[in-house]
Amino acid sequence: MKKRVLASAVWGMCATAAAEAAPQTALELYVDSKTQQIYAEPGPGRTKLGRFVRSEEGQGGAATTVAATPAAAVQTPTAAPLVASGPAPVKSTKWYDRIGLRGYLQMRYNQGVGGDHGDLRSPGDRFIGKDQGFGIRRARLVISGDVSDNVSIYIQPDFGSTPTGSTTTNFAQLRDAYADIYFNKEKTWRLRAGQSKVPYGWEDLQSSQNRLALDRADALNSAVRDERDLGLFFYYSPTVARERFAYLQKSGLKGSGDYGVFGVGVYNGQGANRPDRNDQLHTVLHFTYPFKMSNGQYLEVGADAYSGRYKVTTGTALSATGSTFTPRVDAPEAGSEDRRVAAHVIYYPQPFGFQAEWTVGRGPQLDVARRTIRTMSLRGGYAQVMYKVDGNYGSLMPYAKWQTYRGAAKFDTNAPRMLVDELEVGVEWQPLTELEIALSYANMRRTDVTAAPYKRVDGDLVRLQLQVNF
Repeated sequence: MKKRVLASAVWGMCATAAAEAAPQTALELYVDSKTQQIYAEPGPGRTKLGRFVRSEEGQGGAATTVAATPAAAVQTPTAAPLVASGPAPVKSTKWYDRIGLRGYLQMRYNQGVGGDHGDLRSPGDRFIGKDQGFGIRRARLVISGDVSDNVSIYIQPDFGSTPTGSTTTNFAQLRDAYADIYFNKEKTWRLRAGQSKVPYGWEDLQSSQNRLALDRADALNSAVRDERDLGLFFYYSPTVARERFAYLQKSGLKGSGDYGVFGVGVYNGQGANRPDRNDQLHTVLHFTYPFKMSNGQYLEVGADAYSGRYKVTTGTALSATGSTFTPRVDAPEAGSEDRRVAAHVIYYPQPFGFQAEWTVGRGPQLDVARRTIRTMSLRGGYAQVMYKVDGNYGSLMPYAKWQTYRGAAKFDTNAPRMLVDELEVGVEWQPLTELEIALSYANMRRTDVTAAPYKRVDGDLVRLQLQVNF
């Protein structure tokens, strides 16, 4: 029996060649090299396409033709209808056709409701303090994709940045600019080169787009300025872990992304968009694993560590008697000792969730009594509980977060000691995938490290954030 159809129908059938069929039930098809007609039997000038079987798909039992042992794979997204048309279009192999564009925008408002809220200052939110209104917290655009089978790129500028000391907001600043180089086709081994997040602290690796609480905890966030630096990072992620990391992000469970089950790297150590100042690199180690229990619950545990030497920026400070001085640095050329370890545990909200991290270490800190910046101990962390509720109204996730920190704010002038005790309760509502609204109340007791005499302030805030994802 002879069936005449155009070649485009076969290209559609080849696209569904994922099923396997027994050879005795398969139909061999041939194409005429001149007329492009399809035949069910061999003949002069006819080239064998492969073996195809008929399968039943869908609730209505619609029949589909599936390739059993195709002679060649043709890349088309779905099966083509049996209609007359020209040859199927060839998929472009240009690298720029593989590049995607996405991003998010955050608008925030803080309203003081008690205590000395006007004197509060927080490194996590520049809109906390006196004379504040609406502010653009994030305005980010991500350009990413595979430029080849073994190389991908990721570039992320932020258009909501504010330079230190500037009275004007919303400057553009580079956040990420790196390439991932894969060493095998499964993409389990990769080298990341460029400016990217340093794999220290689970919450620091979690994007602000996914984070539930409005700001990161100071104990972990005080380790790496802007969570990023320029360096080389080697990651290993087995296939099962890569799939889980991806699911935990895309499912709305607030995952931190794929930074490997194991990671090791070297980086400058002074922070994002800042050059090295002492010709000595920092080193970081990262371990984490997302376990999946028999009931479908995900649990992630891990630990991180880094070591290096950090050069503090010095300026005028005040002594206990009120006199001014410029502190002496123990190691002015090499920089101060800077090393920490941290551990994390995340019980993903299905529907109840729990998240906690703790860090200890040693780093540069101002000793007012000795008028010196010297290496001193630090400690701190946070604990957070949350509950995820999904319904016709979208996704609702109430939470409560407590954090504490006893250590230096090494990014600020003179690295003053920072005392933080904070409690935040709130709820995030996501009525649409593209829209998130978060409302919270926070009691903050924290040191104002922006200027001497570094007083401690206690205040209460109501905070509102609107986020648009695109």
